[in-house]
Amino acid sequence: MAGLISKETIDNVNNLTDIVSLVGEYTKLTRKSGNDYWGCCPFHHEKTSSFHVDGDSKFYHCFGCGVSGGATKFLMEIEKVSFVDAVTTLAKRSNIEIKYDGNGVRKEEPYDNTKDLILDLYERVTSMFHYFLMETDQGKEALEYLLNRGLTIETIEKFRLGYAPADRYWLKKFLKSKNYSDAFLAKSGLFSQNYPDISFFNDRIMYPIFNRKDQTVAYSGRILHSKGPDDRKYMNTGEMVQYKKKETLYAFNFAKETVRREKSIIICEGNMDVISYHQAGIDYAVATCGTALTEEHMKIIRGFAETVYLAFDSDEAGQKATFKSILLCRSYGFTVKIIRLKGGKDASEILQKYGKENLTNQVNHSILDSDYLLNILGEKYQIDTPEGKTKAALAFFPYIDSLQSDIHKESCLEQLSQSLNLKPEAVKRDFLNRNLAKERVQNQTNRQENKINQTAPLKLDAELRGILAVTRNIDLFKVLRSKISESDLQNPAAVKLFKTMSQCDDDGIYSVPNIMDRLGDENLCNLVANAISSGAYSEENTEDIVTDTINFITRSKLERKRDELMRIIKNFIPVTEEDKETLQDFLSEKMELDKKLNH
Repeated sequence: MAGLISKETIDNVNNLTDIVSLVGEYTKLTRKSGNDYWGCCPFHHEKTSSFHVDGDSKFYHCFGCGVSGGATKFLMEIEKVSFVDAVTTLAKRSNIEIKYDGNGVRKEEPYDNTKDLILDLYERVTSMFHYFLMETDQGKEALEYLLNRGLTIETIEKFRLGYAPADRYWLKKFLKSKNYSDAFLAKSGLFSQNYPDISFFNDRIMYPIFNRKDQTVAYSGRILHSKGPDDRKYMNTGEMVQYKKKETLYAFNFAKETVRREKSIIICEGNMDVISYHQAGIDYAVATCGTALTEEHMKIIRGFAETVYLAFDSDEAGQKATFKSILLCRSYGFTVKIIRLKGGKDASEILQKYGKENLTNQVNHSILDSDYLLNILGEKYQIDTPEGKTKAALAFFPYIDSLQSDIHKESCLEQLSQSLNLKPEAVKRDFLNRNLAKERVQNQTNRQENKINQTAPLKLDAELRGILAVTRNIDLFKVLRSKISESDLQNPAAVKLFKTMSQCDDDGIYSVPNIMDRLGDENLCNLVANAISSGAYSEENTEDIVTDTINFITRSKLERKRDELMRIIKNFIPVTEEDKETLQDFLSEKMELDKKLNH
């Protein structure tokens, strides 16, 4: 490359670039009149549109933060690239020939085309992976796997899924035959750093990750045949010049137009979940790429969507990720809803088992984040006790802090007080003085921990009696264990004993001495010993006690579920037709619970 980019080229780029189309890739623009467009500023967080784009003068200006300029400056600022890179990118975008002379307006380093070369390379490799999947015997098993997961050929084509052959040396040989140098391939992210001839991806189903221009910027590869525990299920491209995980959303290139139209976006955890949603016609789903949701992600979607649907796993890790994501989304002014899938572990399984309509219906019956959090906190804490109410409230307060509207905060404090059956004034006082409330709870926790080794009477209720009755009878314990789980129990002593007995059973060392050795609780050990020594649970009545225990615990679980459902119904205010359908579902579920309890 000789000389500097000519002034003629720079002028052509500024004059011929459609700045409305360019800016529209980063924030939603609404036409007010003529070629005048307004939207939320992509450079700072705002809820009202103060960002103006004039399509005729090729100019933008934000009345909020003061940024302004033309197409070249916009791309430099939004993508954090140099002047030369911005001009070159825009010239390619508008098919403008780049000319050079010695009288350029800026002195810049020569244009680094590494990013362009890698994007071209990845395009070629993506096509090859896709060819192996669709057209070769090597890819047959991978294709069958995808089809058995319920994907159609059309979906596989859309997402350009592929297969990386098991031969670890194939890719290097192929690319060398196409005149790629060793030095370039070494920094391509496709080969092992320690063994440069070995492909990073082999015997894997390949999921290309695209930027918003439909260019492949990275890969996620799922192993097809695991050779041992050291084989990672998924391997992903690392950070590179063309790929930043915290700034990338999988399938956003496919979803952005629907997101813009529907003003909603679904954020999932995995690629297959996203693909399943799209196949079901829910084509506004995306996923993060091996990271938590970030502020950079928020900046990408805030110009397109108003409502974020979170569809994470329901396990403890998923709940933590959901909570953090709710706080982040709310801090950016999004309405947040939670999709709680039923009938399968993920969207892919539900689509395969029950079809598109079921998955769509579950999305339509998502719940507001405040309802979700109150449900989770109601399950986590004993909210029928003062201590449990306090802990639940303190856990909910960060959510209220994240809300942007004082009216919304006041409404959620009211909702929290109703959920905990407390006076709104008391909840508000603790919210305003939450640091003191946290300190009180911590002090109380410390006092309770100091009493752990002190003698204290155990609550010998129906739960604990039922588990004690089967302590020395593994067959009856297996019957009990087949009907109830640890999470069904409310008595902490019963939970501890049941958990210890289950561990001994799983380890094949079930016996009273081993159970007592593992309990690590003197009071509970004494209770077990006394129960066995006293003969309180004779062979004659043990089976009846087990049956009664199963019935009692099952009924208690149903009652708790009904009480929680009644709380939700009491606080649920239907606004839309969908809300009315949701309320009807709740009422139907309550009727079913009533039938079971009255049976």
